[in-house]
Amino acid sequence: MADKIPGWLTREQARLLHDEALRLPPGATMLEIGSHQGRSTVVLGQVARAGGGTVIAIDPFVEGRLFGGTPTRTKFLRHLEEADVVDVVRHVEDYSTRARPGWDEGFDYLYIDGKHDFWTFSDDLRWRSFLPRGASVLVHDAYSSIGVTLGILVRVLFARDLTYVRREGSMALFRTARPRLADRVRIVREVPWWLRNVGIKVLLRLRLRPVARLVGHDSPYDPY
Repeated sequence: MADKIPGWLTREQARLLHDEALRLPPGATMLEIGSHQGRSTVVLGQVARAGGGTVIAIDPFVEGRLFGGTPTRTKFLRHLEEADVVDVVRHVEDYSTRARPGWDEGFDYLYIDGKHDFWTFSDDLRWRSFLPRGASVLVHDAYSSIGVTLGILVRVLFARDLTYVRREGSMALFRTARPRLADRVRIVREVPWWLRNVGIKVLLRLRLRPVARLVGHDSPYDPY
């Protein structure tokens, strides 16, 4: 179902979202920041439907060419209907940074794929205060976006309540648990891979795709 929806979530990343959601108890609530056309929302919604849970999808659907605005919102809602998950998805049409200060509901799972600048991502990480210990925190474009990666190095590397588990492509999986030194070191070890991805983005902008192939990127799209 998700394959039919446009977006930048790979099949392997969708599997990681799905499998982590399956770890949740029946009736659990998942919170997603950034829904676009619903590619990831549908994946989480299917798990929620099977387990009697709920997905809270936060996306303001900002107008403009970059974000899509009302047309993207229309597609998002249509895709939820086609996947038969409308009744398990609660859409919060607001900025995550504006919704959080007045939020008072706990949830069990956090997926961050909102605005990729350092300041917004840093604020989105603060949603983890509503999670129980040991909960999954998944971050898309963790090691392909400059703003998000800097946020991880500044806000996560020295945090006392987030442990880096692994990544699938550029999607990183963390848990709300006290990290060991080895966990922090593994975050630092991802930096060369991130620098490679930034370099590939520069090459693609310069239309130097043949050069990008030399480092293993045989695609016209940015690395995700």
